Amino acid sequence: MRDRSPKTPVWQAIADALRADLSEGRHAPGDRLPTEAALAERFGVNRHTVRHGVSALVAEGLVRRRRGAGAFVTATPTDYPIGRRVRFHDNLIAAGRKPEKRLLYLDTRSASAGEAQALALAEGDAVCAYHGLSLSDGQPIALFESLFPLSRLPGIVQALEQTRSVTAALAAAGAADYTRATTRLTAVRATATQALHLHLTEGDPLLRSSAVNVGEDGSPVEYGRTWFAGDRVTLTIDA
Repeated sequence: MRDRSPKTPVWQAIADALRADLSEGRHAPGDRLPTEAALAERFGVNRHTVRHGVSALVAEGLVRRRRGAGAFVTATPTDYPIGRRVRFHDNLIAAGRKPEKRLLYLDTRSASAGEAQALALAEGDAVCAYHGLSLSDGQPIALFESLFPLSRLPGIVQALEQTRSVTAALAAAGAADYTRATTRLTAVRATATQALHLHLTEGDPLLRSSAVNVGEDGSPVEYGRTWFAGDRVTLTIDA
């Protein structure tokens, strides 16, 4: 019986392999990629197919072409450690990147059953939802949604509107310090709207992180879900 399952296009498989090379540090920013002839020999394909694969990396901003000189690496995935003290700005600065967060929208709503459980609330209790986009050196790397219990954090909405910083807003609302209690990582596919924000193609791989942060008394102060562009971030577990 003929296998009718969808096959990965060869050019896409080449792009995936080259992204893996960048993730593993085989090519640093500024390095020239192997020639089309060398890549064609490596993958056993013609140069046109190689060119298509490299073009995917060009479109993502990972590689740029110089006429008559070849293709050069412009960026490598951002190292992003996940530990008890996860701070977006600190993580990116430590990796030598320029951090930026953009507010998409803020709203207040009722917590779903799962959200209420994560935040130790009753289903239907009010939460503030902060939706935003995280960037590294101007390139979108993640979408996030952070939920905060309004009963436990008075003034959190106004603090987020003013600072856009989760750490600063939590401090202003009475949670001067917080740590990561749980983290769950799942591989998912980008929806059409996620792909639009992250400059990806619908169906591209994302890494979804679901986490709970607690204050000094152990009470949950944030339930966050983050969707990382799979080829732009290397997540490491910081013990």
